[in-house]
Amino acid sequence: MKVHPRCSYCLLSRVHLEAELSTDDEELMHKAILGGIEVLNSLYQPGMPAAELSTPMHRKAYEILNDNDPYLKMKELSSKTAARFMPVIRSYVFNGDGDDVATFKRAVLAAVIGNYFDYGVMGLEVPIDVFDETFKEHFKRGLDIDDTDKMLDKLSNVVYLADNCGEILIDTLVFEIIKKMGGNITLVVRGAPILNDVTMEEVKEFGIAEKVDRVLTTGSNAIGVRFEEAPPELKEALENASLIISKGMANYETLSEENYRPIAYLLKVKCDPVGEDIGAPKGCSVARLLE
Repeated sequence: MKVHPRCSYCLLSRVHLEAELSTDDEELMHKAILGGIEVLNSLYQPGMPAAELSTPMHRKAYEILNDNDPYLKMKELSSKTAARFMPVIRSYVFNGDGDDVATFKRAVLAAVIGNYFDYGVMGLEVPIDVFDETFKEHFKRGLDIDDTDKMLDKLSNVVYLADNCGEILIDTLVFEIIKKMGGNITLVVRGAPILNDVTMEEVKEFGIAEKVDRVLTTGSNAIGVRFEEAPPELKEALENASLIISKGMANYETLSEENYRPIAYLLKVKCDPVGEDIGAPKGCSVARLLE
């Protein structure tokens, strides 16, 4: 995905949020914003890949704030909230009908809804205090773009690129049904903290490695996957996958610049530029397959 003019001020708003999460020192907040502006001025070019701007801006903010994980408390909150409601979410997905195909569809829908609970996207209010009500409302509505039927014969060797904390617990329901249907899963998480994304720390905390066949990292704290920093085993896994499942907008921004196929994008469209690029209006629940 290429950078959109609106990305510029959205990114600065996120730098501001990171500064507020990290410190009460207003002078340091100003420095973080100025650092973001400096990166924006030096790198921004129309038509550049969006993540080639966002990753340096966030890294600059973290450097100035001297904080490698400003979202830590938000990550903990989202994980605790998701864990609290997992029994209810599970009952929606595994409803006792014994139909693996229908269960896979419901698990994908639940995972996409989980992607809605994100922090720092300008203009998005995260309804964490009404998680259960919001989940039920979106579950009833279903997927706006639903290519799950086309994924069913591609589940033998899945590479699953995770996105945010909290929602990774809902993703485990997708892992469970894929395993039940005979598939293998390679889970990919961030190599170091960036935004509220999943790292190996959360994988260990919630025993997620036990639910998949192996866990790899992106090799760094980049937005999505920065392929010049990615380990060889990740590139090999992507090349040999029967299906790549790319979760969330950050992964979409980077993977859409590559030619890996087949790839399924599972996400809630939370901003207009991503919506325009993927072909779905803001607010849509998307499970789109590209072959």
